Amino acid sequence: MLDNSLKIAVSALALTLGATGAMAQDVPSWCGPNEASLALLDGFGGNSWRLVTTASGKEEVAKCPSITQFEYADGQGDTQKAISDINSMVARGIKALVVFGDAGPAVLPALTNAYRAGAIVVPYRVNVGGEAGTNYTKFIGSSFKEDGVNWGNWIKAQLPEGGNLLFISGPAGNSQGVDELEGMKSVLDDSYVFINPEPFAVTNWDPSLTQQVLSAEIAKNDKIDMIVSDFGPSLVGALPVFSEFGRSIPAIATSDGNSLSCFWAENHEANPDFKLFTVATGNDNVRLAVQWAVAEATGGTPPTEEIFKAPVFEDSVSGTPSAVDCRPELPGSIYLSAEMTGEAQAAAVGQ
Repeated sequence: MLDNSLKIAVSALALTLGATGAMAQDVPSWCGPNEASLALLDGFGGNSWRLVTTASGKEEVAKCPSITQFEYADGQGDTQKAISDINSMVARGIKALVVFGDAGPAVLPALTNAYRAGAIVVPYRVNVGGEAGTNYTKFIGSSFKEDGVNWGNWIKAQLPEGGNLLFISGPAGNSQGVDELEGMKSVLDDSYVFINPEPFAVTNWDPSLTQQVLSAEIAKNDKIDMIVSDFGPSLVGALPVFSEFGRSIPAIATSDGNSLSCFWAENHEANPDFKLFTVATGNDNVRLAVQWAVAEATGGTPPTEEIFKAPVFEDSVSGTPSAVDCRPELPGSIYLSAEMTGEAQAAAVGQ
């Protein structure tokens, strides 16, 4: 777990930029001349995806010398603590807040109070409700529907006659899974049958629960042509279940992770149906949110984009834009689609 009082002081930021010989012209346009402080707040920060995302956010902040103080707080999955963290940062006079609002609309009142108190408030990725200009400065979403469209088009290419699809997502009713399903259904007709409970099989993005869900679905369904999951690494521990039933691992459309890519590299020859297609897991969503917050706080030029669009990353069939990318010398718990180097990610997750 990260230290909730984690702090990067002015001197540390100066080392990141000034000591490397960066010149004024290297400062990005979203970094304005006015000094400001910024806090990155997680509703839950205790897994590898969040560790890499937090480190990516810190890396982006360090590009702007006008940010003279950086703070981090981890809500630890406790909604009341997440709310308290927001209130605390405002009370301390932090100018800009970038917030991963895991609890959704439950944190909206705290965000609204922070915004009305004069803070720059930028929630991202998780829909917290409310409206920009009323409850917060700007919401930086992610195009989960586009992920679903990308998966759907690949599914059609692999299964042109249709097939049985198992769609796995996180907590019940999460907006990410709902949007992804909408994207898939926009390109798939009724010949593609979703065999999971509507709208998706619930796993909470937890590997142990994913294994339970997958085992139950394999037992119930003699034919699974494709698995779709919006957190690919959570599948790794569950996929060997197919061999227990004497079946090949089917094709998978998902998000990337080094553990999944290396699992494919080690197992695809023994599983003739095991094709893999991934989109970027989206750690860099935080970079766009940071850019908006810094621009608003320092008088910089805001980015043109307001929604993070995860690019297609790997395709084991076409090799475009990349073949499956396994780095066995690095931890499984990193995401090679991220801008941050694999080695820096390894340090971020403590391996």
